[in-house]
Amino acid sequence: MEIYQVVAIIPAAGIGARMGFEKAKQFMDLCGKPILAVTLSHFQKCNLVDKIVLVVSQDDVDYCKREIVDRYKLSKVFKVIVGGKRRQDSVRNGVEAVADSYRWVLIHDGVRPLVTNGLIERVIKVAKDFRAVITGLPVKETVKEIDGQGSVLRSVDRSQLWLIQTPQIFRWEDINLAHQEAVKHGWEEATDDAFLIEKMGIPVKIIEGEGNNIKVTTPQDLDIARLLISKKSA
Repeated sequence: MEIYQVVAIIPAAGIGARMGFEKAKQFMDLCGKPILAVTLSHFQKCNLVDKIVLVVSQDDVDYCKREIVDRYKLSKVFKVIVGGKRRQDSVRNGVEAVADSYRWVLIHDGVRPLVTNGLIERVIKVAKDFRAVITGLPVKETVKEIDGQGSVLRSVDRSQLWLIQTPQIFRWEDINLAHQEAVKHGWEEATDDAFLIEKMGIPVKIIEGEGNNIKVTTPQDLDIARLLISKKSA
């Protein structure tokens, strides 16, 4: 069996309720292309990414094959599979779908369309020396912990706090086992895949991400993304 170095798993099965529109956020227009197509194009162009697995909802599989993968000639996308109820389930489906044919699994949110080739390459190259690598930004604002009534309990030292992004990259055997253990033990609070890796006791290396690598979850985020792309192409 041929062993590829890196497979990118792109979870995009969400419904985007916070957008307030009928259309899922990953299919909304971003300067002439669906957000998802813009995201996938970065991994298509990256020479260090061998293949791509796209994870979407059951109702969107055929649409994505036709209107995203085929229309935008995303030849690295070799599987479009059905996701689960949670992002965690969708990523697990993607990991299981590639079995052990890949040494590294790179996971990136389908609605982070402003990721750059430089960041993708950096996280892959750092993975040569670490079993798990994630991206993020150091917290710059003051952080306070509050109680259920909205009263401040204390100020939190921000010097060691980071806001986490994707891409994140892991060895296939590590992320596969982590997701299996999550099912076995009911680890349901995972907001990113690194959380599961941490639960396994595997050290996670963080590198600085990019300020423009925003996750599009609200109409305001979409406006910002459109502005950033228009400035870049101006």
